[in-house]
Amino acid sequence: MTGIYLIGGFSLSVLIFLNRNKFINYLLVIAFLFLQIGFTIYEYLHIDETELNYFSADSLGILLLATLTIISIPAMYHSYVYLGSKQDNPRHTAIYFGAMVALLTAISAAYLSNHIAVTWIFVELTTLSASALIYHRRNNRSLEGTWKYVFVCAISITLVFIGILFLSFTLQQAGTDDLSFSNLLKNATGLNVFWLRLAFIFIFTGFTAKFGLVPMYTAGIDAKDKAPSPAGALMSSVLMNVGFVGIFRFYTIVSRTSIHSWANHVILIAAILSIFVATVYMTKMKNIKRMFAYSSIEHAGIVMLGLVAGGVGYYAAVLHIIIHAFIKSSLFFQQGQIYRIYKSKSIYDVGNYFKYNLTGSVVMLVAFFFATAMPPSGLFISEFMIFRSLFDASYLWLLIIVMLLLTVIIWAFAKNIFKLLFSPPVGFNEEGIERISPAESLSQFILLGLSVYLGLNPPQEFVTLIQESIKNLPH
Repeated sequence: MTGIYLIGGFSLSVLIFLNRNKFINYLLVIAFLFLQIGFTIYEYLHIDETELNYFSADSLGILLLATLTIISIPAMYHSYVYLGSKQDNPRHTAIYFGAMVALLTAISAAYLSNHIAVTWIFVELTTLSASALIYHRRNNRSLEGTWKYVFVCAISITLVFIGILFLSFTLQQAGTDDLSFSNLLKNATGLNVFWLRLAFIFIFTGFTAKFGLVPMYTAGIDAKDKAPSPAGALMSSVLMNVGFVGIFRFYTIVSRTSIHSWANHVILIAAILSIFVATVYMTKMKNIKRMFAYSSIEHAGIVMLGLVAGGVGYYAAVLHIIIHAFIKSSLFFQQGQIYRIYKSKSIYDVGNYFKYNLTGSVVMLVAFFFATAMPPSGLFISEFMIFRSLFDASYLWLLIIVMLLLTVIIWAFAKNIFKLLFSPPVGFNEEGIERISPAESLSQFILLGLSVYLGLNPPQEFVTLIQESIKNLPH
């Protein structure tokens, strides 16, 4: 089925790209969504089966694939609304939807890849397809954002490639050349420590570009800002999770070796610096989309703290990235409505959002509370678990620092959100303001509802899948 999906997904992407009839392209997009849903159901029913030698739908892959499928439906819908309101020409519409289908296909393949080199290939494909989405508006700023994204991601993917070379050296010394994750896990104790350290540094650093961690976090900030809001929603959720997959799978291997403690220190430094960077920028940030992007950096740092702490932190880390994907995508979808009303992303140009879009305002208010991990947000549950695991692991000093930084982030976030919702806009002309249908906010309510459900009352199958995802980590 994986082969059918890849051929079908990329073929539909090419057909959409070449076609100039909008109606036919919309039909092709719907066909892809049905393919995506069918593929997800099939992989769930055939969990842990190897396909094409390089793909295996393990528990983590199934969880993230299902998350992607759920988010891809509103992403396509809001893309349709976005393109319809702009009256884009057929060529730009074709490129946009073709790139989005290619991006979702590449991400799905990266989730299910059981071979680090194959993962590397599909991560590179996500860079190429995402760059077309970033450049959609075709102005100087979007061009600048595209080149920054391509440049930083090119460096990061090169670092991953160098890390894979180092990993192959140590595998040869262990008497094998199979770079599959299962073989690496089986031979973990026999890997040369010197080469493994080098491989971890390069692979971890490279994947931080997608996940949004220090030091390569800059790749995603401009990209999420310059890309249309539906594309930004994908980049801050399902594309961000690709970076987590790359780091998590390799970390699982390293955790079985003598350098586990050393790797934890590397991750710890990156996590703390990420939360600190997010704190500094969010106190000064007046661009709404960039504020959301820096919020993602904060959450990436929190997830990594869960890995470092271990214990229940492993479970919480996986839970956190899934719930974060639903909440952050809903924020970006709503940002698209905000831009259509105010024609600006600056907090200085917006205000009284309750007056102009009541339903959207409720979404924004609820999403703010959920993104900052306030009850009943599912992130409250995952962050509580991570903080408890840090306490149990005797990281009390770290826990205090993180909570202080998060307090500042909540204050900075709240200041801008409440300005948007309640303060009157300066010099805003209400004549000709676009009226947003309440139905456009339905998808955000569903995603936010899922974040509560999975945090407070998760189904047993969901819990089992997370537990299976972390079973190879030391407990």
